Amino acid sequence: MSLSATSTTLLRTCARQQLPTARAAVASCQRRDVSNKSSFDSPFGSSQEYTSTLKIPNFSKYSSNKSPRSNQVFSYFMAGSLGLASAVGAKATVQDFLVNMSASADVLAQAKVEVALGAIPEGKNVIIKWRGKPVFIRHRTQDEITEAREEKWEELRDPQSDEDRVQRPEWLIMLGVCTHLGCVPIGEAGDYGGWFCPCHGSHYDISGRVRRGPAPLNLEVPQYSFPEDETLVIG
Repeated sequence: MSLSATSTTLLRTCARQQLPTARAAVASCQRRDVSNKSSFDSPFGSSQEYTSTLKIPNFSKYSSNKSPRSNQVFSYFMAGSLGLASAVGAKATVQDFLVNMSASADVLAQAKVEVALGAIPEGKNVIIKWRGKPVFIRHRTQDEITEAREEKWEELRDPQSDEDRVQRPEWLIMLGVCTHLGCVPIGEAGDYGGWFCPCHGSHYDISGRVRRGPAPLNLEVPQYSFPEDETLVIG
């Protein structure tokens, strides 16, 4: 036990004697590190001010030497030019789209049909094709005109006077499509001397008005005109 106590006392004495020397060595190393600090100038902080963590860059060499008004005019010019170019491009795009969606040349060729009326005798029907549909052209006699106009049209299924269906009393122009299911009626047939649809039994009078059968409406009258006395233009 006496040997252990003696060893402990000896170690404590050596530690007390060496402690000042160790402190001096640490302080000397710290001074050496500070004196040998690199002079590299970091973009995020100054080497002379250790407390600074932000360095604002200098953009003076990028600034323009012109007046603010000159720069403003240039900005307006560029914005206007880009706007004009965008408008021209949008117009061209819309125009190409509309051209592609418009009717083809063969469809436009059938948009209007011209008919010589002098070749149609009185009391006869002529059927022509317009836009893929049959068109009835009837050169009515005076008796047919009188019969069509004396009819009490107010009591019909689809009330319509003969005057509203024709531009000239002697010429009746209608689409030859039954208003029931789209069949083609037969001319100069039926119970009323006009047209008869054999598919489902619809009867039309001499003015093309439905009188009997399942058809709900009169035969449709297309758009037409008479540019000359003996010329009919449909469409």
